Amino acid sequence: MTCLRDGSGASLLSEMIPRRVSIKEESLEGYLRCPPEKVFPVYAMGVWRPESESVVSVSGSGDPIWDAVREEAKLEAEREPILSSFLYASILSHENLEQALGFVLANRLHNATLLATQLVNTFNDVITNDKAIQRAIRLDVQAFKDRDPACISYSSALLYLKGYHSLQSYRVAHALWKKGRKVLALALQSRISEVFGVDIHPAARIGEGILLDHGTGLVIGETAVIGDRVSLMQGVTLGGTGKDTSDRHPKVGEGALIGASVTVLGNIKIGEGAMIAAGSLILNDIPPHGMVAGIPAKVIGYVIEKDPSLTMKHDASRDFFEHVAVKFKGVQDPGRSCGSA
Repeated sequence: MTCLRDGSGASLLSEMIPRRVSIKEESLEGYLRCPPEKVFPVYAMGVWRPESESVVSVSGSGDPIWDAVREEAKLEAEREPILSSFLYASILSHENLEQALGFVLANRLHNATLLATQLVNTFNDVITNDKAIQRAIRLDVQAFKDRDPACISYSSALLYLKGYHSLQSYRVAHALWKKGRKVLALALQSRISEVFGVDIHPAARIGEGILLDHGTGLVIGETAVIGDRVSLMQGVTLGGTGKDTSDRHPKVGEGALIGASVTVLGNIKIGEGAMIAAGSLILNDIPPHGMVAGIPAKVIGYVIEKDPSLTMKHDASRDFFEHVAVKFKGVQDPGRSCGSA
């Protein structure tokens, strides 16, 4: 499939997508390799771009990500007929992304006493009446598609990735919490923890364009705040200290990248664009764009990239990091422990 280039006519896009594409004509892999910023500039890299709202719809629905999800589902149904009923029930029978997501989440979270039909109604009621959630679910799925190399398509994130499922389930629980329906929000938190192995308190505040890679073992406390475009790997704990009931959890700035099995304890600030190496223990503030590692963590350099969460480069190559970046000189000396006063 040929990706649109700058200056291409909108007619080419409208002619390519609405027609029925068979596996013989184009492979699914080729379709998915098309750079998202070429076809879906509104959502590219999980960043909202209002100036691009005039993007041409791929099938007239006005929602390019939903159109892509449906197209992928059709191709997968051809490739794996055994999944055709599942794909129809989960995606192709629905009118929009909100309905499909509500169906998928309800069928993941239901149990013997909390029925899927009840959960579908709850999810649909919350999502379809909350513009912020509608935008977030799209920016999040784009983030998964862009940053997780194991995410082969938009539909795979929607159907199979528990990091995406747990994040969107949290968003519904958070909306319920804000409306005063705290018991139901806590019930959803419990089910999210049981089913996905992810524990996010419904009162926590999380931005958009978020990646929860793998998700397993992730803990986010009640007063935690996470900015836009943040990426968190598995086993991350954003926890409190002691039994204080006040503001006691970390605040993570925009564009930060937090590696696997990182523990951040207390009401401390992770600066925007910071990168935390896997296995680190953070007990004190991290400066903007600081790169830290160790137990307790020490600042070992500064990240050149504005948002390391978007590039997901966990290595410390010299062409990616500067140990003493001139623009950040004096913010915090390299080698200082983040756990020291």
